[in-house]
Amino acid sequence: MLQKGDMAPDFALTSSSGDTVRLSDFRGQRVILFFYPRAATPGCTRQACGFRDRWEIINAAGATVLGISPDDPESLRRWKAEEKFPYELLSDADHAVADTYGVWGEKKNFGRTYEGIIRSHFVIDEEGRLADVQVNVSPEDSVERGVAALG
Repeated sequence: MLQKGDMAPDFALTSSSGDTVRLSDFRGQRVILFFYPRAATPGCTRQACGFRDRWEIINAAGATVLGISPDDPESLRRWKAEEKFPYELLSDADHAVADTYGVWGEKKNFGRTYEGIIRSHFVIDEEGRLADVQVNVSPEDSVERGVAALG
């Protein structure tokens, strides 16, 4: 399990615009990296819109936001346009990045057990180290804690 102070694992994922985005592209600035189960679902929308609604605070702190889910880039493109997210959404279709970050695992919902994204966020400092790690967090707490970790 990743912990505060660890180096954030780099990755290369396809964005909602079809470009390849690497975490290392953001070295020198802080990043709130959040993982969510599925675009356009109620909890995921609350989490993603919470970061959108605090964009001015995040941007003023010299940070950006990246959202990651197993959704395909086209689904992410539609959702980003619909909700007017000012940050990039990334597709982790094979959940390799979620595995690396320790946020792919067993979930239970309405008596059903299955594998999926465990809602989480990681705040990454300018050097690429984890400054905040929140795994299995509510949508609202993710936003509040992520923004608070920026100082």
